[in-house]
Amino acid sequence: CSGRNKRIPVECAGGINLDNVRSYAETGVDFISVGALTHSAPAVDMNLRVVPV
Repeated sequence: CSGRNKRIPVECAGGINLDNVRSYAETGVDFISVGALTHSAPAVDMNLRVVPV
């Protein structure tokens, strides 16, 4: 493993939204989880028709 980056990746999550994500990014974390992107997204009305082949 010589030469590999031995730094542990750091992720921040919880209470992060599009209004405050920049301040978290400026801390130097590797990953940011923004749950509001998924749990607040509007639903899409879609359907699937299955036909015999």
